[in-house]
Amino acid sequence: MIFTAQQISDVLEGTIEGDNQANVSALAKIEEAQEGSLTFLANAKYKPYLYTTKASIVIINQDFEIEKPISTTVIRVKDAYKAFSSLLEYYHQLKPKKVGVEQPSHVNPSAKIGQDVYIGAFSYISENVEIGDNVQIHPNAYLGAKVTVGNNSIIYSGVQIYDECVIGDNCIIHSGTIIGSDGFGFAPDEQGEFKKVPQIGNVIVEDHVEIGATCTIDRATMGSTIIRKGVKLDNQVHIAHNVEVGEHTVIAAQAGVAGSSKIGKHCMIGGQVGISGHLNIGDKVKIQAQSGVGRNLKNDAVVQGSPTLGYTDFNRSYVHFKNLPKIVKELEDIKKIR
Repeated sequence: MIFTAQQISDVLEGTIEGDNQANVSALAKIEEAQEGSLTFLANAKYKPYLYTTKASIVIINQDFEIEKPISTTVIRVKDAYKAFSSLLEYYHQLKPKKVGVEQPSHVNPSAKIGQDVYIGAFSYISENVEIGDNVQIHPNAYLGAKVTVGNNSIIYSGVQIYDECVIGDNCIIHSGTIIGSDGFGFAPDEQGEFKKVPQIGNVIVEDHVEIGATCTIDRATMGSTIIRKGVKLDNQVHIAHNVEVGEHTVIAAQAGVAGSSKIGKHCMIGGQVGISGHLNIGDKVKIQAQSGVGRNLKNDAVVQGSPTLGYTDFNRSYVHFKNLPKIVKELEDIKKIR
């Protein structure tokens, strides 16, 4: 598809400087863009590329000062990063979507399928599944008995959703993710052998949630494991049984949350963070990467380390830790003097 600067400006409500009929047919990074490409500049680190880029159109912030002559057409907007993201979404929506059931695949006769649904080849749709309108289920997906998938959701290849789990509207679940596997529930008997505790709950994923590739979200022992509205999970995140993740919280890759912990709204959790079980994490908490959380955290806490310390305390302590060999040597020298 080909778009002119004028068409793009109209979509973004921007202001054109240059040729309003300049056209583009591809998206690219500013340092790699060629003629016919659209790009953006939001980070000052990439400012020099504005004067060397071969892109036909560049989106920039309204207050950006151009210091040298440029050969490209620019579109000024309030926030270049957000504008480019909106444009990517707009472009994605223009792509044609598949509709229908590819063969071979299995759709149980009791399943209820909405309008304009796509079910890819080798998918398995079990009994009493309910699939909303405009849902995209890519090849090799599995939906267990009584699974519900809301309108406009996308289930990518290889996703496994176990019995009775609920996926809301406008969700995206990436390849290899498993939703509803048994929680890690075992109890020792008199001989010290671990016996499995049946996991009879489910997983509820609310609206506008995006779950990365190869994540695992365990079903509850009883009740529900809940991923609230607007949550974003990176790749390889593990959410254990009976966990609740609050609205609009984001969790980066390789993080794990142990059973029955509750995470508040608008939290930011870094990569490889481990959160112990049965904890309460408040709203707007920020946990730095590779931290180990073994205690409750109040609203707005910012923590780091394992076990976690307040962010400022951690940095102060780390200064002393780096100096530890020097401090030890000084102590040894003092002992020698004595």
